[in-house]
Amino acid sequence: MSALDAQRYRRVEKLEERIGYRFEDRALAMRAMRHSSYGDGQGSEPNNERLEFLGDRVLGLMTAHALFDHSGEAEGTLARRLNALVRKEMCAKVARKIGLGQAVMISPSEDKHGGRDKTSILGDACEALIAALYLDGGLAAAQAFYDRFWMSELDDVSSRSAKDPKTLLQELAMSRACGLPDYTVVERSGPDHDPVFSVEVAVTGAGSARGEGKNKREAERLAAQALIDIWQ
Repeated sequence: MSALDAQRYRRVEKLEERIGYRFEDRALAMRAMRHSSYGDGQGSEPNNERLEFLGDRVLGLMTAHALFDHSGEAEGTLARRLNALVRKEMCAKVARKIGLGQAVMISPSEDKHGGRDKTSILGDACEALIAALYLDGGLAAAQAFYDRFWMSELDDVSSRSAKDPKTLLQELAMSRACGLPDYTVVERSGPDHDPVFSVEVAVTGAGSARGEGKNKREAERLAAQALIDIWQ
């Protein structure tokens, strides 16, 4: 084993310690941590994009089940809460809890530009990790991870208003005579088939916040929620 491979394995082992799970198939965990930029996108090893696809669906199922069990709210409200719990920003938040950025494999250029704390990279890797847990240990392994690191987030989201964040932010701003929220696209990155938009929302007297999403609408919604969190 090369020195680089040994370093990668140690990082994954430490991640296993932090999440309380040891993989039978370590290669799955390694793949979950491998961003598409690793090896400057030219490596022969598969990246985590397919695992991300699966993990997103597993996360959605577990979240839908948890909301169904813990809430008697109507379908529309449950759907809004589910969206808040599976969005990329929430996945990145959980990723930061478990120090996932320390284990993710990215290119030197991405690393230099703060890739280990980038919401899009951490969110994707967290979804890929959920898929790896599901494939390695079945739904029970994925559920144990979810229960340990997501349930507190579910409780927090369930305690908030079910209104769309943009609507709620506008109501808050108007009720305090702060003027209407102003949304600005500050960055668009990624390839044309998979763009990432960064939007900043500002409210006079309340400050500003940013959100990232696959489209402007999602980024605006996440920015609005971020500012609400700061404001409240």
